[in-house]
Amino acid sequence: MAMSNVSKAFGQVQALVDVSLNLYPGEVVGLLGDNGAGKSTLIKILSGNYHADQGTFEHQGRSVTINHPADAQALGIATVYQDLALVETRSVAHNIYLGREPRRFGWFMDRRKMEKDATVMLDSLNIRLPSQKVDVELLSGGQRQAVALSRAIAMGGSILLLDEPTAALGVEQTQQVHHLITGMRRQDKAVVVITHDLSDILDITDRIAVLRQGKLWAYVPSSETTTNQIIGWITGVAPPQIQNGAGQ
Repeated sequence: MAMSNVSKAFGQVQALVDVSLNLYPGEVVGLLGDNGAGKSTLIKILSGNYHADQGTFEHQGRSVTINHPADAQALGIATVYQDLALVETRSVAHNIYLGREPRRFGWFMDRRKMEKDATVMLDSLNIRLPSQKVDVELLSGGQRQAVALSRAIAMGGSILLLDEPTAALGVEQTQQVHHLITGMRRQDKAVVVITHDLSDILDITDRIAVLRQGKLWAYVPSSETTTNQIIGWITGVAPPQIQNGAGQ
């Protein structure tokens, strides 16, 4: 997926200004920036909840439009928001296939097939849960994040947008989520991680994109930067740095 010169304004407030990014299969991009930098706006444009005022999108070499969440879903773009949108009183399997439950005779929910498919999905992602039959309300924060990621992939997601996936999680649960994210890379998914937590971002990403005041301020390989440099870009102390052909 490639986006070029994407801009968005809300009245007199310019939320994004000529932002260009490339998302590659098997790559994790850390999308960073202070509050109001434009991260959420960019994600909502990619997920079809906002329409860009200008800019172009390409997917697998062809020009595409994203005007509605259905457009994003058709392109394999799946967003996991911070609230996860899970149904607490339903099982893991039911949450993974919520709204797309397999049916028998076109009417009756095929619970056995749903649970079998959920097991196959979780095993393929190397996700270990107490049971795919347990209600989500009984899971830890990290396990819930795993269920939300599994649902996104089960929906056909090949481009995963993760909004603050480790917010409010403890150290051990955060490490579990980081393991899941690196596993998505091995599944050949393109992953965008929006986060304010810089502690391990260089370890789990291949590329860092920093937005500042709606502009792409930095776009660099994770291996070629440091946490202090990232802080400099976020605060505007360090000058812009765009590498590998991505830019404004």
